[in-house]
Amino acid sequence: MKIIVSHPSGNANVRAAAVACAQAGILSKFYTSIAVFKGTVLDKLSGFGPLAELNRRRFDTTLHQSTGVWPLRELGRLLSIKFGFKQLIKHEVGVFSVDAVWNNFDKRVAGVLKQEQKAGLNAVYAYEDGALNSFAVAKELNLICIYDLPIGYWKAAKILLTAEQERWPEWAPTLTGLRNSDEKLKRKDEELRLADQIFVASSFTAKTLNEYEGKLCPVTVIPYGFPPVVSDRKYNDDAKKPLKLLFVGGLSQRKGIADLFAAVDHIGERVALTVVGKKTIGDCPALEEALGRHKWIPSLPHHEVLSLMQEHDILVFPSLFEGFGLVITEAMSQGTPVITTDRTAGPDLITDGENGWIIEAGSTAALQQAIENLIGKPEVIAAAGRAAMETARLRPWEKYGQELSDAIVKFKTDQG
Repeated sequence: MKIIVSHPSGNANVRAAAVACAQAGILSKFYTSIAVFKGTVLDKLSGFGPLAELNRRRFDTTLHQSTGVWPLRELGRLLSIKFGFKQLIKHEVGVFSVDAVWNNFDKRVAGVLKQEQKAGLNAVYAYEDGALNSFAVAKELNLICIYDLPIGYWKAAKILLTAEQERWPEWAPTLTGLRNSDEKLKRKDEELRLADQIFVASSFTAKTLNEYEGKLCPVTVIPYGFPPVVSDRKYNDDAKKPLKLLFVGGLSQRKGIADLFAAVDHIGERVALTVVGKKTIGDCPALEEALGRHKWIPSLPHHEVLSLMQEHDILVFPSLFEGFGLVITEAMSQGTPVITTDRTAGPDLITDGENGWIIEAGSTAALQQAIENLIGKPEVIAAAGRAAMETARLRPWEKYGQELSDAIVKFKTDQG
């Protein structure tokens, strides 16, 4: 079997998938927009301050010989962001918008499939919003279409997040995911229709697909892996100190931040909250006011986020609609136990009260109670943090990749 894996930015889960397919001997080609490999020109350029952003596109050398890149659109997007050319990256319509980058990339992949098939290609592995064109051509060539849905199905999101607009109207501007055009939503549905196999990273994501009105192919849940586990985690043992809470993520009510701020404000000085994340929109007075009451860090390099996690007692991630929530696994790997909701990968990874805590999504009262239950109990937090690290040790990224590549091969075998 030979497969193409394609993704314009190459997130941690994408990297693990591509490397696993390469190690299993089934990777025909990995396509992305920008790829940095050790010893290359881009590797050397990434050492210069202004170009340090290239380090975010660094890939395992295992992929070097099988990687193809189309960088121009993504470079245009990154430069437009850097220099503030907002019209060029305007949602859906900007020439360098995320949608434009993904659509162009998808068309590029579609354009190489016929030639790749001559070299033995059997299947295409593509991600939401970047699969429609490549899947359409793959069907013409009788190639298998494997679809990765990294966040829940859009109709379920619309139902759940529209309710949030009514519950927290002052936070409604932050729910930018509800702005997608009908055309974009139709493309998402067509991608699902064309898929022969769907992979998701959480039981919650799989559940959201119940809102899909057509007939779906098989859906397989394979949770993502954990980063390397920290070796020297230390815990606070002073029950009188304020509980140090950390939130990491986009500053949107999709992440439940209105509930978080409300819960923390009700508790008062017994807790101290640090927020790490960028604003999803520039004009939300409720958000501005809330950030003014707490420590806010707009952005940090990934390694500094991991270090910051070690300095806090609890990561609070009260998301209302999450395909997985990588910050959950990142915090657990650092020995920082997590309070999260039943609409994340939390239920797939956390045993409530042992290595973290699961609460009902959208309940300020439940969140506040979960936090208050831990105030003055450093020994409980330390025990949960150590258990979280043990959970992380059992599921490194390599295990996710192995399970995924095994499932791909099995599907092809079952199909004959």
